[in-house]
Amino acid sequence: MNFIENIKQRAKKDIKRIVLPETSDLRTIKAADIALKEGYAEIILIGNEDSIKKLAEENKLDISKATIVNPLKSEKSKTYAEKLYELRKEKGMTLEKAQELIKDEVYFAMMMVKQEEADGLVSGAIHSTSDTLRPALQILKTADGTKLVSAFFLMIVPNCEYGEDGVFVFGDCGLNQNPTAEELVEIAHSSSESFEQLVGKESKVAMLSYSTKGSARSELTEKVINATNMIKEKYPEMKVDGELQLDTAIVPTVGKSKAPDSNIAGTANTLIFPNLDAGNIGYKLTQRLGKAEAYGPLCQGIAKPVNDLSRGCSSQDIAGVIAITAVQAQQK
Repeated sequence: MNFIENIKQRAKKDIKRIVLPETSDLRTIKAADIALKEGYAEIILIGNEDSIKKLAEENKLDISKATIVNPLKSEKSKTYAEKLYELRKEKGMTLEKAQELIKDEVYFAMMMVKQEEADGLVSGAIHSTSDTLRPALQILKTADGTKLVSAFFLMIVPNCEYGEDGVFVFGDCGLNQNPTAEELVEIAHSSSESFEQLVGKESKVAMLSYSTKGSARSELTEKVINATNMIKEKYPEMKVDGELQLDTAIVPTVGKSKAPDSNIAGTANTLIFPNLDAGNIGYKLTQRLGKAEAYGPLCQGIAKPVNDLSRGCSSQDIAGVIAITAVQAQQK
């Protein structure tokens, strides 16, 4: 059984309600069909019922078991608008503005999660990351004890002996552009927790750089070195090391050669990139040249499960993220 199939089996053990607001996109409807057919989540579709059903029928997709909610007709819209106003009035929100925003599918879906009428949300196939995360942060807020919301990709590399049999978490590859050393600490800790939650194995965190253990010196390497030292002090239970080059982090022979005293070198399964440039390039190289499955950008640090998508995602990618979101909701 491959990794994502295992996730789907876990999701089936405690079925959760996942809301999908991007119902004008065929990929979303196909993903709903997959999730319902395989039975690992209840699906809530936000939008015009006639349009959604027409799109499904034209493409021979079965969404008969999905719940469809139209924000323009829902009895909940008034209550949701009032709740949004109460949440944001100190930030200048007016009731009129809240009433207008709640007509938006993503805002409406996010309020369903807030009101515990859905357990998680998946969006991003046609919306930008900011259009998905802005309502999440406004409505759901950050999780207790979390200082920074960040994003990670779950990477599944076929026929790969590195990482956890080819499974990695890459962070942050989707949100924080140029994190400080302190922010890298939070990204690394959240990514470690995400790996253990989803993979069920101990995370081994590598703080990546173009340098290994002082082989080069610059402001770039100093940031990673400082972050590593802070992590070891703040989270002594974590298995983490840096700064490490990518091959030093994941290839056992290179790790032994370049960082013989490291408890991570050559065995890392959770890779923390120093900035968004490196992270985005790294995950896309792995996806395209390594033929890896890339699920994300998945979000960590939000009070309830909300996951973004790459706008280049397939329906199978969305179906996988639905399963991941359901498993995250089980943990909540």
